[in-house]
Amino acid sequence: MFNKILIANRGEIALRIIRTCREMGIKTVAVYSTADRESLHVRFADEAVCIGPPASSESYLSIPRIMAAVEITNADAIHPGYGFLAENADFAEVCAEYGIKFIGPTATQIRKMGDKITAKETMIKAGVPVIPGSEGLVKDLKSGQKTAKEVGYPIIIKATAGGGGKGMRVVWNEKDFETAWNMARQEAKASFGNDGVYIEKFVEEPRHIEFQIVGDQYGKVIHLSERDCSIQRRHQKLVEESPSPFMIPELREKMGDAAVKAGEAINYEGVGTIEFLVDKYRNFYFMEMNTRIQVEHPVTEEVIDYDLIKEQIKIAAGEKLSGQNYIPEVHAMECRINAEDPFNGFRPSPGKIISLHTSKGHGVRVDTHVYAGYVIPPFYDSMIAKLICRARTREECIKKMERALDEFIVEGVKTTIPFHQRLMKDENFRAGNFHTGFLNDFNMNE
Repeated sequence: MFNKILIANRGEIALRIIRTCREMGIKTVAVYSTADRESLHVRFADEAVCIGPPASSESYLSIPRIMAAVEITNADAIHPGYGFLAENADFAEVCAEYGIKFIGPTATQIRKMGDKITAKETMIKAGVPVIPGSEGLVKDLKSGQKTAKEVGYPIIIKATAGGGGKGMRVVWNEKDFETAWNMARQEAKASFGNDGVYIEKFVEEPRHIEFQIVGDQYGKVIHLSERDCSIQRRHQKLVEESPSPFMIPELREKMGDAAVKAGEAINYEGVGTIEFLVDKYRNFYFMEMNTRIQVEHPVTEEVIDYDLIKEQIKIAAGEKLSGQNYIPEVHAMECRINAEDPFNGFRPSPGKIISLHTSKGHGVRVDTHVYAGYVIPPFYDSMIAKLICRARTREECIKKMERALDEFIVEGVKTTIPFHQRLMKDENFRAGNFHTGFLNDFNMNE
């Protein structure tokens, strides 16, 4: 087992990792930018190293600065959390070259699934259903127009190096194709330094359902069932739950088998997520793989009583995976509390938290790094907390979430709590009748 783990991240996920490490008797090193000097992950780690100014490019995304922190603290492993360098194959490769264990998949595994074209080709070979579309990157406008016509409108243009909805455009007819093509490529180039795009059939009114998988260094892969992540705004998840209200046993078995096949196809090591789109007829298609811990991992932890961070660390240390595929017997739901104003287009709301009271009680969990007096910096993701509730049924879980949201008080900044309160009362949401476009017509003022 490792003696000391450096956490190459910030915020609630850094604090989450520190807690598990402390329970395992492993020392921790926090890294931080000058903007995060007062963050709780800095306070609770055994050691802390400032790695630069607020800009991510000069701190949390700087591989040389993070490796320098490893060297001066004698850490023997790095946990990347999520975001920043968590899915950066070059970072995993540098760690390997310096004899530092990267707690996650290998650089080769990250590359195979990081590029969406390569990932799609890998899934086809593994027998995992994929969305119809172009064979590889589309080289020019004329080829794109031809492919779109063959696939049939509506189609979606996607950046091969994409994520978070960047470099992505839905095209409903031929006359709009050229404009969407140019916009998608320009955005992809600006966001990822790579303007490569591909085309897929646009699945109307889909569910976004992902399967949590875990694989060890000896070839064993299992799944820990599904999470429904269909409540999204501009491709950013706001609510996740397990099990999915859309799921039936036959579909779970098929999707679970496909998720395990996907992991086995690349000999996956660590914790990862296979993401699928599921149409209204319950046909499912591979969308992408996240080769890291997910923001919404507590949902799975709550329905199966399983510490995924601990499992990541044990697998990285060479321990064999125990257990089999899991089917949840209770219900869990997570609401992401962001420092955003839901009454003003979800505009970011950085600033000082004057007062804070987090929810408590049976079946209620709060993962957060903020406190009264904490200043939310404007430089990073706006999520400040995750509110997770667990109950025997989905109906009970929603009622518990309503109560927990009413108790969650943040003063000094705007948050998405009013949005979540409104959503929990929505008849269609309560009935499980929603898809990824559900929030397009959602009215906060009703």
